[in-house]
Amino acid sequence: MNNKILIYNSGGGLGDSIQLIPIILSIQNTFKNYEIFYISAHDNHYNGKLKEYNINVNNIKIDIKYFGFRWWHLFVVKKKFFELQMNKFDLIIDLQSKLRNTLILKKIPTLKFYSSTFNFLFCTSGNSYLKNSNLCKMTLTNIEKILDKKINYTPYDIALLPEIYKKEAKRLLPNKNYVGFSVTQGNVYRKKSWSLKNFIDVANKISKKNKIPVFFIEKNQSHIIEEIKFNVPKALFPEMESNLSCPALVTALASKLEEAVSIDNGIMHMIALTNIPMTILFGPTNSEKFAPRGNKINIIDSKVLYKSNDINKITVEDVLEKFNF
Repeated sequence: MNNKILIYNSGGGLGDSIQLIPIILSIQNTFKNYEIFYISAHDNHYNGKLKEYNINVNNIKIDIKYFGFRWWHLFVVKKKFFELQMNKFDLIIDLQSKLRNTLILKKIPTLKFYSSTFNFLFCTSGNSYLKNSNLCKMTLTNIEKILDKKINYTPYDIALLPEIYKKEAKRLLPNKNYVGFSVTQGNVYRKKSWSLKNFIDVANKISKKNKIPVFFIEKNQSHIIEEIKFNVPKALFPEMESNLSCPALVTALASKLEEAVSIDNGIMHMIALTNIPMTILFGPTNSEKFAPRGNKINIIDSKVLYKSNDINKITVEDVLEKFNF
């Protein structure tokens, strides 16, 4: 019988799924003789909007909407997995911390179980686990403790992207000296956006240093695009010049940048896959938890710098001093 690992993701956003890519790749690279299965409470973006990233995991379809988010799932989940002939896993990795979801996952037969819920209470063994850290680092470090095996950290390699997106990125950004900007938030319920005026000021200041501002903004945000075009004459909007439109194109374009500035959003994660230098602005959200992993990441957190959740406490000068030019 083949060894099997099950990964559970409760998050529904693209950024949540992109953030997990290094975790999945690291596990695949380390446990090459294991089958890696994936289940989500929402859409499996690796088979949908993120399919061009070529993250190959075995998808489990149990026909339970919002799996893990309803108490009645407790009473049917074991039967559902039995019907799929998924009788036992070697390890289940629970990448969330809600008690209800964790209790439901615990109903699935497995030799070992990992979850950060209730201070790692439900983990198979009682080791001293790493906590309050970056999700990727925390998860991989703690799985090492459970399995007593060193996990080789594997970042995303843009060579996995289809050639069409790399060629399109080269066409749209054929030169050098590009600096990327991501200014809009996907989650409307938390005020994570830095003032557009501030972004415009930063873009104009770097333009004076012979850098070219490149903005990643969805095509339907026409009012923002027009305001930037009016105030930043050198600004480029490469996605507006392409018939292609998907997260993979953003990552391919980001690979042509010298560095980038972003708020906490999905595009931040798309850019971070390229491992270019980034300055990321945080306000109400947790920078330790949500920031991408990497030694080229500069974090400006208003909670740390100004003891405030208000991201607009961060100044233009705070951002400019992080640039490497």
